[in-house]
Amino acid sequence: MTDDSLTPRGLPIALDRAVSFWAGGRLVTGGAPWGVARFAETALPHLAALRRAGHAGLSPDSVVGRALARQLLDRGLAHPVLSPRPGPHAVTAVVPAFGRPDELSRCLASLRGLPVLVVDDGSPDPGPVRAAAEAHGARLIRHEVNRGPAAARNTGLALVDTALVAFVDSDCRPERGWLDILVPVFDDPRVAAVAPRIVPDVPTPPIGLFARYEAARSALDLGRDQALVRPGARVGFVPTAAVVVRRDVLREVAFDEGLRLGEDVDFVWRLHDHGLQVRYRPQARVAHTPRLGLRDWVRRRHEYGTSAAELAERHPGRLAPARPSGLNLLSLACLAHGRPRTAATSVLVASALLRRRLSGTPGATGLSASVVAQGLVADAATLGLALRREWWPLGLVCLGASMSSRVARAAATAMLAPVVAEWAVRGPALDLVRWTALRCLDDLAYGTGVTASACRHRSLAPLLPQVRLPFPRRGSARRTRR
Repeated sequence: MTDDSLTPRGLPIALDRAVSFWAGGRLVTGGAPWGVARFAETALPHLAALRRAGHAGLSPDSVVGRALARQLLDRGLAHPVLSPRPGPHAVTAVVPAFGRPDELSRCLASLRGLPVLVVDDGSPDPGPVRAAAEAHGARLIRHEVNRGPAAARNTGLALVDTALVAFVDSDCRPERGWLDILVPVFDDPRVAAVAPRIVPDVPTPPIGLFARYEAARSALDLGRDQALVRPGARVGFVPTAAVVVRRDVLREVAFDEGLRLGEDVDFVWRLHDHGLQVRYRPQARVAHTPRLGLRDWVRRRHEYGTSAAELAERHPGRLAPARPSGLNLLSLACLAHGRPRTAATSVLVASALLRRRLSGTPGATGLSASVVAQGLVADAATLGLALRREWWPLGLVCLGASMSSRVARAAATAMLAPVVAEWAVRGPALDLVRWTALRCLDDLAYGTGVTASACRHRSLAPLLPQVRLPFPRRGSARRTRR
């Protein structure tokens, strides 16, 4: 067994809080992407010890324990437990800038104590940007024409000589001690990048309609739970508005300068394709200045969607708006047409197929029923999201026809029920009506960007779903993905 298949000595880990155990601890559900994992008998005592340790975690010292820890980390079933490590740290900050000298000055003030490279990406009036950089002792590099954030980051990267580089956008302000939290994550040699939590910089309590919405659901805020970042997972990418990266990996995986938007998604996914890990560490926080005017807010959401077609060309299959199970799709269609018995039969067939794959495992029947039920709800929510976003013209038709059509009413329920549930969970400082309106406007603006990019590139790739058939590939019984 090679060292590459083991965690570093002394690296403590703790199970992800969403992990569930079945069949006496032999089967585990959770991870990134979500799935069912079966472990060998020799791993059970170590899993039991991790369960007893809880969030405090433990540091395995045996070869078997370190090998199991490696598997758990690589599947997103566990996360490293690391204490903040006071600096100074061997980190250089690269800050792309385009105008907005006041924002840049606030950003540079938050990076005090670090070597900083400011890349002026063709600002029409370079004087104020130069003055802000000089006032804070930052080195300035200028593009004579605007080349986009990816090119600005690559230009700054070429001048970095520290082991780690922190990319920070000019409208972001890291909180004190953020690197003390992020740098220890690189103790795992498989980690190539770590991202903090980006939170909107709004008053407390927030004032104004969009400020209240941003406080509850910012497009850049990925939540309170740490995660392994990879395609198809709960956290599928991290915004590079603030991220720390190993400099040596950027020799092979630099930012794609052909992308003006979506370069962060592309960057994270290519790191994954090279066998490297990206982790989201929300204990470190970075404040971000949101756009709170209606026109700017909608335009920015629309712009996010316009990268879909180019990303779909670079990463085939990963931009599908929905990936429903074929049997779940059949069940939902039967329910929408008022045929609950046929839907129940489809659910039973799906449960039986999964039960067969888990044959010989205690409690397989209960686990199969639970997984199929969760998958059915998840697929319904995913289809509802697609109707609010990528398939928005069809979604608007369903909302308009919901009073007269059973199928349209079922589609409208799939669209709106998750929005109501999210409102109940997040408890935003908005009433349900305004929350629903803004949430739908948010998705609609993004969806129009996707359809615009699909038309411009003459590609249906970001609009077409991928239906998963109920016939697994050979050898996939060890891990069943929902």
